[in-house]
Amino acid sequence: MRPACGSVDSVTITRSELAHLVDHTLLSPTATDADVAALAAEAVRLGTYSICVSPAMLPVTAELGAVKVATVCGFPSGKHTASVKAAEAADSVARGADEVDMVIDLGLVKAGRLDATQAEIAAVRASVPAPKVLKVIIESAALTDEEIVAACRAAEAAGADFVKTSTGYHPAGGASAHAVALMAQTVGGRLGVKASGGIRDWATAVAMVEAGATRLGLSGTAAVLDGGTSEGY
Repeated sequence: MRPACGSVDSVTITRSELAHLVDHTLLSPTATDADVAALAAEAVRLGTYSICVSPAMLPVTAELGAVKVATVCGFPSGKHTASVKAAEAADSVARGADEVDMVIDLGLVKAGRLDATQAEIAAVRASVPAPKVLKVIIESAALTDEEIVAACRAAEAAGADFVKTSTGYHPAGGASAHAVALMAQTVGGRLGVKASGGIRDWATAVAMVEAGATRLGLSGTAAVLDGGTSEGY
């Protein structure tokens, strides 16, 4: 059954409102131009905020109307040099991306090298000038609470627009309401918070919004919005 609206504690949200928080995502390595065209058509039909595709799928030539185009950078491991990430981001912006979701080098955070983390984010930020949007994927499931806070602070100091929980590919897992709430508390409304990875049903999506998410990364968007359970990202 398709939900007309849903609520978790203080949050009440309609189907269309939830849809407009979604980056409708296709990051499969086997994706084709036809798959992206289908993704775009579905995004327009559902009223999502954006589509998110791999850099190699840019530019998106399908009709998108008001739907934005997002892509990824340093994905999914984050184990790329800052200069490579910056070059990838610059190329994606030149090829029509409105938003770039970059993966940080988790090893830098784990080693306490937060200056280096901030520097690599700043390098990508320079390649994604405003009003283009930079989201920073911190892979929250692989970090301690203290590391989540530190990574969010580095992203804010480097000028990012969003912090994001997950790639959806890390074995530690995807988004959790706890991580989203901690991230939202850390950035205090100054940055957006994107929850992604493992959000496969309506209740989980709404719970992430209740925890403080201002954007959601979903691949099975239609199933989630229809109140079912999706597979994938």
